[in-house]
Amino acid sequence: MGVGVLDHFNIRTRNLGETVRFYTDILGLEQGPRPNFAFPGAWLYSEGRAVVHLVDISPTDEPQKPDSGVVHHVAFNSRGFAGMKQRLQAKGVAFEAREVPGGDLWQIFVHDPNGVMIELNYETAKEQ
Repeated sequence: MGVGVLDHFNIRTRNLGETVRFYTDILGLEQGPRPNFAFPGAWLYSEGRAVVHLVDISPTDEPQKPDSGVVHHVAFNSRGFAGMKQRLQAKGVAFEAREVPGGDLWQIFVHDPNGVMIELNYETAKEQ
């Protein structure tokens, strides 16, 4: 018995359109099929998996949280470090790039429109 790997994360947002655009236009995820729930939202896919679930809370009285609360960030194993840096720069999106001590991993940190920090990890050996 085991927990397994992370399946997806869910963001409750008052800015559904802007959030969808961030994950699709900026990070390159794809919007895809979503069950016909009784509330609005979107599912965003990476490599055929719905990894980001969005729930539109704008029709409700639920307040928009200013950040991700006790969850500090969400990380993705990624490919194309140089290309992502160029993409973010071209779109005018603020980010921080760094190398993990030891040289095996490069990282990019960026915030979505809801204040959620996204960490993109790139294995150095696969990037060269």
